[in-house]
Order: sequence, then C-alpha cells, then structure tokens
Amino acid sequence: MPALCGLVLLAGCGGKKEETAEQPAATPTAAPAATPIDPATAATVSGTVKFDGAAPPAAKIDMSQDPACKGTNTAEAVVVSGGHLENVFVYVKEGLGGRTFDIPKEAVALDQGGCRYHPHVLGVMAGQDIKIVNSDPTTHNIHPQPKDNREWNESQPPQSAPLNKNFSREEILLPVKCNQHPWMKMYVNVVKSPFYAVTGADGKYEIKGLPPGDYTLAFVHEKYPEQDMKVTLTAKEAKTVDVTFKP
Repeated sequence: MPALCGLVLLAGCGGKKEETAEQPAATPTAAPAATPIDPATAATVSGTVKFDGAAPPAAKIDMSQDPACKGTNTAEAVVVSGGHLENVFVYVKEGLGGRTFDIPKEAVALDQGGCRYHPHVLGVMAGQDIKIVNSDPTTHNIHPQPKDNREWNESQPPQSAPLNKNFSREEILLPVKCNQHPWMKMYVNVVKSPFYAVTGADGKYEIKGLPPGDYTLAFVHEKYPEQDMKVTLTAKEAKTVDVTFKP
C-alpha cells in the first residue's frame, strides 16, 4: 500500500502537462504591388527586323506517320518574307530596375492545328496562364523542356478540355515539343514585364507604355545570335529601332 501511495504522489507531482505557446499561423506572402507608370509620360519603341541575304530553304516535313495530320509541310525555323524576319522575340532586357508588374489575368492562347503549334513563338509573363487547345482530330503531347522552370509532359486527346499551365521563372527560348509528332516545335519566352513583342510576317514589332528611361532591347531568334540594342526614351517619345539579322 505505501508503495502504491508513493506512485500516486509521484504521478501527481510529475503529471502536470507543460503548457506550450501556440505558434501563429504562417501568413501568405502577398505579391508586391505593381510599380505605377504615368500614362501621360509613357513612351513607345517600335521597328522592323530585317534579314540581309538569301533565306535558307525551308526544310520539308514528313507528316505521313499520322493520317490525321494535314498541315503545311515546311519547317518554321527561319521564315523570311520580303526581306523581313518573322518570329523574333523582342523584349526589354535591362532598364526597368526593381519595378514590378501585375500578372495579367487573361491567359495567352497556344493552339495545335494542322499538327503545328500556333504561334511558333510565344511571349508570356512569369505566372501568367497559357491556355493550350487541341484543334486537331488526333492526340498531341505537350512537352516543355525548360532549364529554369518545372518540366512537364502531358497528352491532350482530340476535343478535350484546354490545358492551363504557367511558368514561374523568367526563361528565354524555352523549347516545347510534341512527343507524338517530332516535327512539332515551338518556343515560349517567359519574362517579368509586359514589355515584349513578337515580329510578324512584316518583321514589325511595337512595345508601348514604357516609362522614360535608358533600356536595352534584346532581339532573340532560335537560329541566330541574340542582338542587343541600347535605347533612351524621353516622356511621350516614339522611337524607331531597326535590327538586321544575317545568315
């Protein structure tokens, strides 16, 4: 009996539960507020990307492995029309400093039609959604191969729901392929600002809404070395910057 009482007393002395302070719940980090830009002083830079010399002949594409593929049978690596170079990605590489920008709520469209990617070169802000659609009567496989972002590989059957994807880090010339159709290739350019453009068949580009300042514009093409151009923009100025690529 004495031993039992001793156990009871021991339990009573040591049985008090230690109180620990509750840790406050982690608060999600809010995205930094976008740096305002005065539209009354915003400037514009535009121009034409030209091609000096004979354009290399477009490589032929054999789509016979899939009877459902009825697209054009020439590659899109170098597309020149009237001395103008298409599919050049132009963006503000330097000069924005620590400015931050809102991520657009609207998704950028990427379609698969005729067993090709449309567009061949795409620009998007980091974190912005890309709405991927399959308009073909065959299954495609979308496979980005990034260096700085997460790699993924996903099939998309005909008439299936669009895929909504995004890339969180800046990355230029991020290649995308289709494992089902090896000739299907395109490039996504992920940037931190909305100041970018892609040249069309006329080689033209335009970047609007820039605050006055000194900038470096980068002209990027999948087959040729990048060209960087310095430009100074004053308030409300519209400046022309042309660039020429050579074979």
